[in-house]
Amino acid sequence: MAKGKQLIPQFYEILAKDIMDKRIGDMPLIEQDASMECVLSILTGRDHVWVVESKGSKELVGIITEHDILDIFSPRKEVSFFGLPSKKSLHYETFEKAGHIMSRNPIRCRPEEKVEDALNKMIDHRVRRIPVVENSEIIGEITLHHLIRKFYAFIKIPIEE
Repeated sequence: MAKGKQLIPQFYEILAKDIMDKRIGDMPLIEQDASMECVLSILTGRDHVWVVESKGSKELVGIITEHDILDIFSPRKEVSFFGLPSKKSLHYETFEKAGHIMSRNPIRCRPEEKVEDALNKMIDHRVRRIPVVENSEIIGEITLHHLIRKFYAFIKIPIEE
């Protein structure tokens, strides 16, 4: 059997808790009552922000991505290529807080789920990142870039026959 055919099933069996990025301090977290200025300052260096209930809480309530910001900037007039603007457009409302623009209830996985399950959720819901949540609190995240780095490291480990 080719090495690749052996590695993929083994990689799929790894648990989310064993592959997730556990550095909560490095994760883009923001409270739902944080200002738009705070949200935008984080998004200048990241492509997403996890939204938590409040300061000191890690209860995940939403996510804000670059696409959410694109919805805010959508033009008021219909543009044939893009269609009608989203109701989240600046032309309809003023957004002051993270909770106003976040996407609620992001797709998530549990620490005991396998990489295969997390990947299937990412593919099915067309997302590039998934939070790892335990008791409603975010404890880590798995991103597409993170999976690529982990798989590359995984294939460099020799297989015992």
